[in-house]
Amino acid sequence: MDTLLRQIPKVDDLLRLPALNTLAAEAGNSAMTEAVRRTLDRLRADILVGTVTELPSTEALCAQISASCRASRLPSLRGVINATGIVLHTNLGRACLSDRALVAAREVSQGYSTLEYDLTAGERGQRYAHVEPLLCRLTGAEAAMVVNNNAAAVLLILSALTAGGEVITSRGELVEIGGSFRMPDVMAACGAVLREVGSTNKTRLSDYANAISEQTRALLKVHTSNYRIVGFTESVSPAALAELGRSRSIPVIEDLGSGCLVDLAPLGLRDEPTVQASVKAGVDVLSFSGDKLLGGPQAGIIVGKRHYIDLLKRHPLARALRVDKLTLAALEATLQAYADGTALQEIPVLSMLAQTPEELRQRAESLCRRMGEIGVTAEVVSTENPVGGGAVPTQTLPSFAVAVAPRDSAAALETQLRQRPVPIIVRIAHDRCLLDMRTLFPADLDEILQAFRETAS
Repeated sequence: MDTLLRQIPKVDDLLRLPALNTLAAEAGNSAMTEAVRRTLDRLRADILVGTVTELPSTEALCAQISASCRASRLPSLRGVINATGIVLHTNLGRACLSDRALVAAREVSQGYSTLEYDLTAGERGQRYAHVEPLLCRLTGAEAAMVVNNNAAAVLLILSALTAGGEVITSRGELVEIGGSFRMPDVMAACGAVLREVGSTNKTRLSDYANAISEQTRALLKVHTSNYRIVGFTESVSPAALAELGRSRSIPVIEDLGSGCLVDLAPLGLRDEPTVQASVKAGVDVLSFSGDKLLGGPQAGIIVGKRHYIDLLKRHPLARALRVDKLTLAALEATLQAYADGTALQEIPVLSMLAQTPEELRQRAESLCRRMGEIGVTAEVVSTENPVGGGAVPTQTLPSFAVAVAPRDSAAALETQLRQRPVPIIVRIAHDRCLLDMRTLFPADLDEILQAFRETAS
């Protein structure tokens, strides 16, 4: 061991090798020096634990250094190929933006923009104006605004409308979303007092009515978008709650979560409420996400009665939670697709959900044939996938995937695919790696085939 350790090349000697000169000129001397040190440190550690018993050749060592240098220069936040079949994969960034949204974001970011400038009046304008008319037109609401995510939207609404008072909510709707974001904790942070009514599985309109007091500031309904209570259950509809609120002059707030603007039943997804239905039911203030079923950028969208939306716009938190020009541009373009009637064709989330099993099977068979042509053992299998992102829980969509039988283990192949410059994220089932067609773009297939060519060589 001591002999091996003494034989490890010096950093300066390796940096002078011609094999590293080209990459050093491209990456810079500092990056190359760090790559050499990382590689030697790893080699030294492997020798000490006994996993390396002889030094690699100079050629092999240079290859390791080059790979380390290139890997260190890759951005941490970068695109991946989602082969999991989960359309709204939270860890992979949820909704993919449409081409129209990407163009809009790029155009406003390359120069100056009308972010807060009214071209008609020639004076300062409001950033909400870029999306408010579209949101009102699409949902039927009187007014609208946008903050940076739906959690922020709920925080703003409760802070502006309920601080210092009580908020009446069903026990069955005290949700927790990702990151331990719990509705009771949000209320406490906003200075409101939670008043739970009903039971976990049953809440009636009379439970809300009997709990109303002089301290009541709002009635809150939360769509359980990431779970379902089934069986012996009862809940109050938005329309019934809105009628109660009107009769007592108390605002009704609804957190819709996923934020769906189209009926998903024709796509095989049931019981997902639309924003338009809640607005029509008379709910005063609604909030929902922009990057879930809407298919746009991350945003918290708030729509409702003008009186309440105006209060939210003037609240000090509104500035802290406001969105930037890229988000607004992408959101406006996404909403315009709905207004144009082309959302199912343009917006990736909807077009992915709309793919039929037969279309997916044909695509899987095509990829499987191409896999076979490069010597990869694979077959087409049927799958069932959740939508993801906390949307339409307990429901899955039928799909098809290409199942690849690895030479060694599925875990080893999954790691290889995940650690590529363009990572490929797969699922493992029955010791095979699954490439689900629902979330694969046509442009992904060549990269996938190239990856398997390299792993097979």
